[in-house]
Amino acid sequence: MAMLPLYAPAMAALEQAYEVLKPWEAADPAAFIGQHGSRVRAVVSSTSRGFRTQEFDAFPRLEALACFGPYITIFDLERAGALGVTVGNTPDETAEPVADLALGLMIATMRRLCEADRFVRAGLWPTQAFPSGREVHRRRCGIVGFGRIGQALAQRAAGMDMQVRYHGPRAKAGVPHTFVADLKELARWADCLVITCALTPATRGLVDAAVLDALGSDSFLVNVARGAIVDEPALVAALQEGRIAGAGLDVFADEPKVPPALLEMDQVVLAPHIGTSTRENRDERTRKLLENLRAHFAGAPMPYEVKPGD
Repeated sequence: MAMLPLYAPAMAALEQAYEVLKPWEAADPAAFIGQHGSRVRAVVSSTSRGFRTQEFDAFPRLEALACFGPYITIFDLERAGALGVTVGNTPDETAEPVADLALGLMIATMRRLCEADRFVRAGLWPTQAFPSGREVHRRRCGIVGFGRIGQALAQRAAGMDMQVRYHGPRAKAGVPHTFVADLKELARWADCLVITCALTPATRGLVDAAVLDALGSDSFLVNVARGAIVDEPALVAALQEGRIAGAGLDVFADEPKVPPALLEMDQVVLAPHIGTSTRENRDERTRKLLENLRAHFAGAPMPYEVKPGD
């Protein structure tokens, strides 16, 4: 059973090899799972959908959980292990495509590219002057979280002659950029503040009204991490009141729901959580997903098995 629609080539490959049940196509998905769950030997889900503790009860014959994606934070690995359910994921290189998107959102937001597109499509160019955006090169890029994504973004930003500083729980050894321990201090310095850190109890709501006020009315926010890292109501208010200049957002607190107020704002660029959504990335995940399932049904260990504690 697939718990959600996946990348089309992945779905096609699954359907060629297996009987695939699709609860999202049913009028009542919960009833569909209740009707068919006792036949299911493997469930395919994703890093965003996950597979929660209570869902195991609907699949008494479940042998395998296959995640289309590298992260299994919302899969109950302990319960899976206790029930003898094998879990596999599809590890891949996420830093590079997410860093590409972060840079793209920074450019699109600061240069007002989406506004410019709408302006031309509306036929306004012959009669009106389009408002100027902001230059990106030689500006100041503040990065919140300096793991693989943050460092990949820093390389791209430095290639555009941007000044780069970063914030995190501690300074990183051997990096050529300045560590800033106080997030509000980094926000005051930055022309664009980019969120790339993981969502943890410590980072939930980290970018709050005080940080946004420190960022200021001439600066921008980009988030390619997780929506809950930013206090979304505070962000909406800061944008509505002009307390920050604009935002580029790939993630939201309650995806796929987007606050209606954001949809009304020209100074906001919105994307549907596409940080890792490239054909190259999805093709690699498809290959590894099928390898995991083939191995399991052949009685062999999954090549990309994940166990509790991993």
